[in-house]
Amino acid sequence: MLAIAPDTRMLAWFSRQFLIRCVEDALDEGIWQFIDLGAGIPISPAVHEVAQKCDPLGARVLSVDYDPMVFAHANAMIPEDPAVRSVLGDLRDPLLIDQLRDEKVVDFDQPVAVMCVGVLHHIMDGECPGEILGRFRKALAPNSVLAVTHGSSDSDRDFVESVIRDTACSTAAFRLRSDDEIVALLDDFEILPPGVVTIQDRLGGDLPPTTFRIVGGMCYVP
Repeated sequence: MLAIAPDTRMLAWFSRQFLIRCVEDALDEGIWQFIDLGAGIPISPAVHEVAQKCDPLGARVLSVDYDPMVFAHANAMIPEDPAVRSVLGDLRDPLLIDQLRDEKVVDFDQPVAVMCVGVLHHIMDGECPGEILGRFRKALAPNSVLAVTHGSSDSDRDFVESVIRDTACSTAAFRLRSDDEIVALLDDFEILPPGVVTIQDRLGGDLPPTTFRIVGGMCYVP
């Protein structure tokens, strides 16, 4: 990806800043529980670091990934803390929410902030991304939030064709979607202003456009 679009390195930094901003926004709304879906190997500042810096006594975090290698690294890197736990789980598994309940870290009867950053564009249509989000919508208490980013098909055409071709049939295959398709995935939620926009627009500060266009938004559970 860097060979095709060198500014992807900068985009990765934007994506991390988007994640941090959403965690901070959730904390500002009084939400102290977090589920980080597709968390990957912990990169500082990780969700639990941001959350516990703001709420050191109350913040609780589940870091979820389906990759056993990520799980092993996360267990080694996340400090021993009953309020922070790494979970080996697959977003596509209909029983994932039951698995998360069983961890006894996050109370689903209280508001939760779900971070789904950089994940959904790896969920194929046949894996029903809308249904996945719908399961979380049903499980979340009122006043919960969902933060989402998704790769847009309205990116540089050469990049889109190359990344889809080069990742096909791999565990990192892409299904890029239009802005309208991405908004449709969030039908069960109330999308907060400014809506589904590029992560640069969400962060503000006249950040430059990138070859790969990633959009994101924050959603609310009424």
